Amino acid sequence: MYVRGIEVLSRIFNVDNAVFRFFNTVGYIWWLHVLWLLCSLPVFTLGASTTALCYSCMKLHRKEGYATRNFFHSFRENFGQSTILFLFFLFTGGILLFDLILCGQLDLVAGSFIRYGAIALLIPYSMTLLYAFAVQARFVNPPGKTLRYAFFVAGRYFKYTFQMMLVVAAVLYLNTTIVLVNFLTLSIGVGVVMYILALYYDKIFTELIEGSQEPSAERRS
Repeated sequence: MYVRGIEVLSRIFNVDNAVFRFFNTVGYIWWLHVLWLLCSLPVFTLGASTTALCYSCMKLHRKEGYATRNFFHSFRENFGQSTILFLFFLFTGGILLFDLILCGQLDLVAGSFIRYGAIALLIPYSMTLLYAFAVQARFVNPPGKTLRYAFFVAGRYFKYTFQMMLVVAAVLYLNTTIVLVNFLTLSIGVGVVMYILALYYDKIFTELIEGSQEPSAERRS
């Protein structure tokens, strides 16, 4: 009886136990979320911190390296280009938002024309945004090429793109309808969402690399 109890306890506290691995992974996701949140506080660093979060979550799926080291390695390495990407999306998104607001100030015909044009541009904007920082995290390219390749990947793998957009849309919707979700999002939500998206990124990039369709010959390890 004593021996059996020891065996049960050893299985429970075994690091290879499924429950232990689950909570260990949750702990890493939470910590990466905290790092992303802290490094995003200056706002202009949001691009670099998002790239670092993408990189770290892809590494976490592959069980490579250490979470903190991976995050800050990517943050430093991609700071300049990720900031350029962030400013591009901020500026472009601001213009599209201004157009949508302007629609309400114009007459019916002109307002509708601008509205439909802005909505049409929002589609490629959102698709490119979904991949841009992940491409930056995985490949070495100038910002312009990163944007072009992000849009190419989004279209080529539209099935996965659509699924990822549903995940993001669901999180945004829940945050606007359930107060508790706001707390969860602030506590760990961004890390969880990125961990889910990283599954898609890792699968897509691995397939592209194996098919020799990567955006450049140089890839980040």
